[in-house]
Amino acid sequence: MTEVGMHEAKSRLSELVARAERGEEVVITRNGKPAVRLAPVPPGVSLASVRGAWRGKVLIAEDFDELPADIADAFGAI
Repeated sequence: MTEVGMHEAKSRLSELVARAERGEEVVITRNGKPAVRLAPVPPGVSLASVRGAWRGKVLIAEDFDELPADIADAFGAI
């Protein structure tokens, strides 16, 4: 495990990220106490991996964009 102070981590961030991506545990400390741990993001965890996950499971009503008259009136939209 590698521990580095906050100031040192700022100046060596690219190197520390590369080490964490290779599987090394990197801990950034603040005032000598562990604050955060750098960890790689597992493969496949991205917005693209969940795109379309709700397709066919959610229906949007035909009148979704229409504001009922009483609510429109309350907002002064009529």
